[in-house]
Amino acid sequence: MKNMAARQEAVSVYTKKVDKVRNKKYLHAIPIISFFVLWEVITRLNINFSIVNPVFFPPPSLIFLNGVELFHSGLITDSIVSSTIRIVIGFAIGVFLGVIAALLIGRVEKIEFWFMPVFNMIGPIPALALLPLFIIWFGIGEIPKIILIAWTTFFPVMTNTFDGIKSVHSSYIRSALSLGANDRQIFKKIIIPSTLPNIFTGCQISLGLAFSALVVSEMMGAKSGLGYIIVDARNYMKILNMYVAIILIGIEYSLFSLLLKVIEKKLLKWRTGGFENAVEK
Repeated sequence: MKNMAARQEAVSVYTKKVDKVRNKKYLHAIPIISFFVLWEVITRLNINFSIVNPVFFPPPSLIFLNGVELFHSGLITDSIVSSTIRIVIGFAIGVFLGVIAALLIGRVEKIEFWFMPVFNMIGPIPALALLPLFIIWFGIGEIPKIILIAWTTFFPVMTNTFDGIKSVHSSYIRSALSLGANDRQIFKKIIIPSTLPNIFTGCQISLGLAFSALVVSEMMGAKSGLGYIIVDARNYMKILNMYVAIILIGIEYSLFSLLLKVIEKKLLKWRTGGFENAVEK
């Protein structure tokens, strides 16, 4: 009977935790909804008092209706598809090359000596400064856009991965060596798992930069994409179109960021920490 009661209590506690997590997920939408409600109220008041020109500060309701019209016209669908393809390919290439470069630099001292100073010098150069050169070198098309996104993604991923490799505790490696592990096993079982948190940190940092590079590249020499909508709206004073594109960029970035967090959570189930796990509730 005692065992049965203990099991029922454990199930009850687990159910409460699951319900609490589900409720938290729903609560995350409240700040976003509140933001748009506040925006709607402020813009409606602005229409009456004309503090800012209402044409340049429209309410979300009008932006939504305009977005529906653009969706039916097919412009939004084509732009989202074009931008998504560019960001996925460029981001994937940048992450792959960044991880490979960090592994080589972390394992070979001579490569670190020759390449890290150069990377530290050219890494902070903004994407906007490089785009004209990429267009001159590679022409106007998809290649310079993807290269620019990959370039912007590469450096945060490489730097964070390299820091992760350098921060692997030496006692782990010594313990593995004492148990007869070879270099390949140490690399697979210790280096990679220990570096994964840093890789995902680099991915999250570079994701925002990659979207900035995407928008910049689509503002110059593009015929489709969310950045192209912004430029077209600027040229023809289509203010509502501009707001639609800006909001869609934010939504798409949030979805990609959420996807990265889900993948990180799946791959790093072993990692627990933080205030929530330290304090019993």
